[in-house]
Amino acid sequence: MRIDKWLWAARFFKTRSLAARACELGRIDSKGQPAKPAREVRVGDMLRVKNDSGDFQVEVLGVSEMRGPAAVAQTLYRETEASRELRLRLAEERKAMPHFETFREGRPSKRDRRKIARLRGRA
Repeated sequence: MRIDKWLWAARFFKTRSLAARACELGRIDSKGQPAKPAREVRVGDMLRVKNDSGDFQVEVLGVSEMRGPAAVAQTLYRETEASRELRLRLAEERKAMPHFETFREGRPSKRDRRKIARLRGRA
């Protein structure tokens, strides 16, 4: 089975074209080498998947041609313990980082002007 189809069926990517694009960009490694979208996936292969959700290192447990429910998709692979711990630790670090509000460009709105006036002690 093609690796882009498997990644789509295992729900690592929302569409097959996104999975193929990730392969082309080198975000998918199979056996330590960058994988092309047409590369064959077999049971027992070790894959490294980098996507928006994190960096996964998984072992292929099953192959499915069609995309099913998330519960079924999770039976197609097993994430390594080291990968899971690293991903959870990075998620905790992201949550602990301070969140800064971006400043608006241009003139302040009427609401912003009222807040500024209140801050300065007027009105």
